Amino acid sequence: MFNAVWAYRYFIVSSIKTEFKTRFARSRLGAIWMALHPLAQVLVYALVLSQIMTAKLPHVATQYAYPIYILSGIIGWSLFSEILGKSLNIFIVNANLLKKISFPKLALPIIVVGVALVNFTIFLMMMFVVFGFLGHLPLHALQWLPLLIILTVMLAIGIGLFLGTINVFVRDIGQFMEVVLNFWFWLTPVVYMVSIVPEKYHALFMLNPMTGIVMGFQNVLLYDKAPDLNLLVYPGLFAIISMILAMVVFFKAREDMMDVL
Repeated sequence: MFNAVWAYRYFIVSSIKTEFKTRFARSRLGAIWMALHPLAQVLVYALVLSQIMTAKLPHVATQYAYPIYILSGIIGWSLFSEILGKSLNIFIVNANLLKKISFPKLALPIIVVGVALVNFTIFLMMMFVVFGFLGHLPLHALQWLPLLIILTVMLAIGIGLFLGTINVFVRDIGQFMEVVLNFWFWLTPVVYMVSIVPEKYHALFMLNPMTGIVMGFQNVLLYDKAPDLNLLVYPGLFAIISMILAMVVFFKAREDMMDVL
């Protein structure tokens, strides 16, 4: 399967480019929207929330601490939710393409990851532009970002490919996970700190693999320090196990998919 994916690497790259070309087709501003959309989202968090939520965070002196805190977590969550959300229906949405063109099915989730990483990169650049205006430039711990990105992608594609494969046969999975993702977001410390949660629930929150990853993004982008590696061990193991399960299920089900689709 992996040799087949490598043989179709130009198809994958071309599909990623086509995704963005199609998105901005017939638009006069074209690719500029790729920067304007995330910039608008960042500005909403940074400017609006800074006026509403002016509470100081520990070890953060700026008055924009709260919106910076949210941005630092939301960027990791956005990457995760985009990959997972699109992976759930990736085979169903592309059923006609799978029937008409012969290419490895595994290329589809890889295309999803590629598109999400481009969006993530643009979002990150726009976020740093706003950070610069707010006088907050976390540059000393950026070398840890690739590790956090890899863990996020592995976790999202592992869960997404596993459930996306099952969703071909049981269509309720996709609908159910859309609801779960909404709850999952609020059970992840993106808009609040774990410290405000009653201590008796801390262990429960740490069972959420995205908790350690989001806190890692916040350490790097808010506190400008290395993430707590102890908090990344569990998400890392969860991501590896989910990817193994996803590949096993996908490998066994890939031939039967076409009959169901």
